[in-house]
Amino acid sequence: MRVALGVSYRGGGYNGWQSQPNGRTVQDALEKGLSAFAAQPIRTICAGRTDTGVHGLNQVIHFDTDVEREPFSWVRGSNRYLPPDIAIQWCRFPGDAFHARNSARGRRYAYLLLESAVRPAIESGQCGWIFRPLDQSALEAAAARLIGEHDFSSFRSSECQAASPVKTLREITVQRRGAYWRFEFEASAFLHHMVRNLMGCLLAVGSGTRTPDWVSDVLAARDRKVAAPTFSPDGLYFLGPTYDAELDIPREVSALNWLP
Repeated sequence: MRVALGVSYRGGGYNGWQSQPNGRTVQDALEKGLSAFAAQPIRTICAGRTDTGVHGLNQVIHFDTDVEREPFSWVRGSNRYLPPDIAIQWCRFPGDAFHARNSARGRRYAYLLLESAVRPAIESGQCGWIFRPLDQSALEAAAARLIGEHDFSSFRSSECQAASPVKTLREITVQRRGAYWRFEFEASAFLHHMVRNLMGCLLAVGSGTRTPDWVSDVLAARDRKVAAPTFSPDGLYFLGPTYDAELDIPREVSALNWLP
């Protein structure tokens, strides 16, 4: 039986998603809990690997098992074996053709940013921080120049393993609520560090050190060296992948309502 689960996690205490020999990753903790519940080894495949410090609100994973449990049992039973900063949100049995990564039609990220003269305290590790005032019209003008199918090499980490730097960035929204900014990105797929690199360039424009046209120049250069530095992972949230409706994979979880 193929089982699909939605997983939320706070990434600050982990060395990213992907399993490592030291065992301090989200995948390691999740598989340990699932294996304890199922009383057999469980190996998972995720929709999108996240880096150290990045949070997941609706990460989708799948695995195959001969253990038969009701959906609520996979959720509540497995959560008993997971640390408090990782929790399964839902369970589906989508059929053997489903693949958490390959079946995805797109992926969504949000970046939560505090604009303040002083650094965050209560929300430390849960949001990025900038002390310079931001201009929303400049941010939106820069974002508009990034929409569409492009070669995003200028926003790609040197460690990126993607076969192609060409991706389709479908939407960027910029919203402000008090001192907090929420940037939301939706694309066919993302390159390694792509959102954090996009954020670095958008904030250079929003703070007035660069113009919106500069973003077009960075994109056209296809050279990581000309872009802004990679921004902090603290405020980056993987909102989850999107799938064809007939697969009945939940797109919304309660954690999405927690973000401003």
